[in-house]
Amino acid sequence: MKALALLGAGLLALTAGGLATHLPGALDEGSNARQAAFVALAAGASLLYFGACLLVVRGPQARRAVWVVLTVALALRLMVLTAPSFLSSDLFRYVWDGRVQLAGINPYRYVPADPALAPLRDGAIYARIDRRDYAHTIYPPAAQLVFRAIAAVRQSETAERLAMTGFDVLAIVVMLRLLAIARQDPARVLIYAWNPLSVWEFAGNGHVDAVAVGLLSLAMLARVRGRGALTGMAFGAAVLVKFLPLIAAPALWRPRGARRWMDWTVPVASLGTIVALYALYVDRSVSVLGFLPGYAQEEGLGSGTGIYWLDVASRFVPLPAGRGTLWLAMAAILLLALGLWMVFIRKLPQAGDPVPVARDMAVLGAAMTAAITPHYPWYFVWLALPSCLAPMPSVIWLSAAAVLQYHDPYGDPVLQFSAIYLPFAALAAVEIWRRRIRKPMPIEAAVRSL
Repeated sequence: MKALALLGAGLLALTAGGLATHLPGALDEGSNARQAAFVALAAGASLLYFGACLLVVRGPQARRAVWVVLTVALALRLMVLTAPSFLSSDLFRYVWDGRVQLAGINPYRYVPADPALAPLRDGAIYARIDRRDYAHTIYPPAAQLVFRAIAAVRQSETAERLAMTGFDVLAIVVMLRLLAIARQDPARVLIYAWNPLSVWEFAGNGHVDAVAVGLLSLAMLARVRGRGALTGMAFGAAVLVKFLPLIAAPALWRPRGARRWMDWTVPVASLGTIVALYALYVDRSVSVLGFLPGYAQEEGLGSGTGIYWLDVASRFVPLPAGRGTLWLAMAAILLLALGLWMVFIRKLPQAGDPVPVARDMAVLGAAMTAAITPHYPWYFVWLALPSCLAPMPSVIWLSAAAVLQYHDPYGDPVLQFSAIYLPFAALAAVEIWRRRIRKPMPIEAAVRSL
């Protein structure tokens, strides 16, 4: 337990150092040197985090170790929560969307700069909204309901961050329950609770992904307890906070007993929840997809310029036009095939065991993340949640190494992304090879291989 406490102290020190890189009053760290220093400190924290993961996975810790884990997790969040947000401005759009709804206006109707919304503008929120001149909101209906609820209490940066930290803490509490059901060491909650991205992105940046993580944890718990309707409702709401969790559907659609083809409760409840939430915002004069199509274009998904693997390949060989669309189509087919195999073909695991649910969720999430190679670190945080129950070195690496995406010191995204995805690919390849010969890869061996 002493080693765990020392690693926790190191995490706290490096996080404090990261906060110190911020130039007071600046919208980011303030200079290239400060940005590079922040990434270096965050990367150092990730290395300590990997060491802590190794400790809790290698064997049960002392009974009091979980209190060390929870104390450090709380201290990390309080430290970041009480400092200014300087790594992202997304939460100002959240406040704005809530404000617009309280004014009785559909948040998908106008861009923030539209003259119709002029009475709602102020210097504290409106001035810091990204893409305010041309982008409608991109956030789905469940996220909008959360924004409205927060705005009804208080319209501020602090209120958003507190609310997102609340959902983050909810995920930790639910994961402790899942670990107890699985009869695993509760100290393993560290894999999520100490992940540097979970601290910076939720307490620090107030990203709405925290809501999706909290809802996903509830969906996992409901699935393990055999509550299909509750599973579907929690999962459907999570999808309409952030579309990415949709990939976890096969992990949660886990029939109980032999009547595999008759267990449609989860998908029906999920679909019903999604339809009901969209019905709250559907209007003939607006698109409830908002800026999503434009966002995909900006990120270079269709062209392929925003997909790491295609970007690397294009530097060596010419690639056809529309390569991004073709890549995404192939990835979707492969992921669909994997999901169908999990649901309809593979031998069913024992009912009530949360570990297979978590393992499938981690595999599907990591596969999708590696396929689309997102450009923002908060897209990776949720991978740490199922890793508490089913720790795989490649997934844990992916969930934390994305701190390197905060800033690009090289001015070359290929170098930046290579530091994330090449180790992930190597770890995943070793894991797959060892599973084929029925020798699961110990996490300590994976750490030594880095």
